[in-house]
Amino acid sequence: MADEFGTAGENSSEFSQMISDITQRGLKGLEIEEQLSAFAKAICVAGFPMKRTNMGMSTLHPRYGALNYIWRPEWDSVESSPQGRTAEEREAFAESPIHFMLETGTTILRFRLDNGGDLPYSVLKDLKSEGMTDYAAHIVEFSRLTNTDGVLEGVFFSCATDAPGGFDPDQLKLVLDALPYLAMAIKSRLTYSVASTITETYLGADAGSRVLTGEIERGACQAIDAVIWFCDLRGFTQASNTLERDTLIRLLNDYLEVMARPVREQGGQILKFMGDGFLATFELKNGDDRAACDRALQAAKDLRAYFAALNRQRETAGEPVLNFGLALHIGEVLYGNIGADGRLDFTVVGPAVNAASRIQDLCRPLEKDVILSERFGHIVGVSPGAPASLGTHPLRGVPGLQELFALET
Repeated sequence: MADEFGTAGENSSEFSQMISDITQRGLKGLEIEEQLSAFAKAICVAGFPMKRTNMGMSTLHPRYGALNYIWRPEWDSVESSPQGRTAEEREAFAESPIHFMLETGTTILRFRLDNGGDLPYSVLKDLKSEGMTDYAAHIVEFSRLTNTDGVLEGVFFSCATDAPGGFDPDQLKLVLDALPYLAMAIKSRLTYSVASTITETYLGADAGSRVLTGEIERGACQAIDAVIWFCDLRGFTQASNTLERDTLIRLLNDYLEVMARPVREQGGQILKFMGDGFLATFELKNGDDRAACDRALQAAKDLRAYFAALNRQRETAGEPVLNFGLALHIGEVLYGNIGADGRLDFTVVGPAVNAASRIQDLCRPLEKDVILSERFGHIVGVSPGAPASLGTHPLRGVPGLQELFALET
């Protein structure tokens, strides 16, 4: 690389071309794996004897705290391995070069692996066992917007070589000089990925995608037909008056996870958590009412099974158990941005949503865990007056009477 770039370093045409390529990939918003692979291949072609590189960065994700990417010249693709938020993974992170660099404020770290000295980190020992002779790491820092001590605010980059004598200092300097450009390109893609994760986490996959692609004008809604899933927990209010705070939060998360799982598995979208329950929809595709209702009905059956399994587990552990109430309805809803100027909610509203809420309110007095609306029941094949019929009932705020059905066991 020193031969190709010459002694001019950053002023060489080869270096300038590499920076231009990095910038163009960043402007295109290419996937992080693609950007790292292209960069690594380019510097290796230019003569840098890199046999392994690792790039890492923090992220905002409910399950992962950081993203890690590894590239080797013999691989066809970049290997990605997100770092979870478990205690075991945090302990492993604490025994890593990057943790040391963050704790000490070090931005450049280098270890010779072929001089017989003690190596403080397992990754270095592993690299030495592979025949690597040199290891270098660098952190390109971003500006800190908040106090995030111990969290990587930037991009971590490490590389290793098996070249006799290790890295050439001039070659290594050129790579380090190029890293800020790569970090900027990566940051551009990472910012979009974080925004996508946040909108999906808090709004749902479809609603999040719509918001991220520009559907943010207040009042912008569309009428769609959908199955409406309205559910909540039974017994949570009593539990909240007796349980310690952390125990209560764990209980709520455990049960909401079980309630959400069948919805996601059957292709539904959770639009809004409301305390101890949530609103979800199963959108009709190609006008197929029966297919959407069947998916929602299967989700309700699975919910029963998942709830029973969780309650058996909690009873065995001597922990309090809860039950649930669920209403399934189908109808036209308005789907889009609703709220105050500067504070919007992407959700569904309309008479069908109100009806589903009122039906769900009847689960307790009718002593049923799942109640189907008249229209939903007819679509899935429940006949008027069938054994599953709960009779006709008024729904508060909804004109007329409606026959309701229980989901049979």
